[in-house]
Amino acid sequence: MTSTTTTARFDPRTPFSRADARAAGVAEHLLRTPAYQRLFHDTYLCSSVSVTTEVRAAAAISRTGPGAYASHHTAAELWGIPVPIDGLVHVTTAKLEGRNRRRGVLTHQPLTVRGTTTARLGLRLSTPTQVFCELAGSGVGLVDLVVAGDAMVKKGLATIEALTRSVDGMSGAGVRVARRAVAYVRTGVDSAMESRLRMLLVLAGFPEPEVNVILRDLSGDWSRRFDLCYLALKLIIEYDGEQHGDLDHRDSDIHRREQLERLGYTLVQVTSRGIYGDPARTLRRVADALRQAGGHAPGRWRPEWRQHFPGRPWTKVEHA
Repeated sequence: MTSTTTTARFDPRTPFSRADARAAGVAEHLLRTPAYQRLFHDTYLCSSVSVTTEVRAAAAISRTGPGAYASHHTAAELWGIPVPIDGLVHVTTAKLEGRNRRRGVLTHQPLTVRGTTTARLGLRLSTPTQVFCELAGSGVGLVDLVVAGDAMVKKGLATIEALTRSVDGMSGAGVRVARRAVAYVRTGVDSAMESRLRMLLVLAGFPEPEVNVILRDLSGDWSRRFDLCYLALKLIIEYDGEQHGDLDHRDSDIHRREQLERLGYTLVQVTSRGIYGDPARTLRRVADALRQAGGHAPGRWRPEWRQHFPGRPWTKVEHA
């Protein structure tokens, strides 16, 4: 139980240290009971509070020192930007003596003398354009950077021009990959998997398809939006994340294909297995469809796609 000498300033619903607890009259052994949870070394919270990215970021910032802010992967999550999960809370501080060395927290120095930050959810954190550069500087790969950039633009958090300016101001680690990635960021991409599918094709040397194409029937009454399209060839490449087996869904798919066929279009649907499990098969399918539509597919794929889309180990890689 908490002592009656607990001060009004002590709130166990916000991160606190053992020293804070002692000052409030909370015995140290109570911190090891189910009433409390440990976030990091010497950083606690009452167990009734759900531990979210926001809570973990606030705790890490409070234990890092003045001027610290959420950055890198953590700031990306707080902005709702898809990013590889590494299990760490990333904070940045300009003062070396304020570095947080707790397990689960990674402290960075600013990419520039003054990092670009703003306020969100009651926290200081890197702006989206700064996050893009931070992710590149911390080793995030080309495809994941394009995924992040596409999402920023789609959510209205940044423009391609703003991302380009931010990358132009970079120096040091990650500059090359950031410059390449921002050149591939597009407007109107709806999902991370659409970005990945496009990058699979591009890195293998295929012509880059158009993004976010809207097709209408001859009367103009019917319209659909498709992920990727070689419009001149009437070839649609679409990521299918639904994968339902119910009759209504299958009927809808049949109806949609019939509508497209009446308009002279060919549809190639790709599932997550076609990106993560067997990307080579996806490339073969698109290559075949391109040739059948009268277009050009590379006779030999560029090898870079394998670095980012290795597929399952049992998958046999072939060329088109």
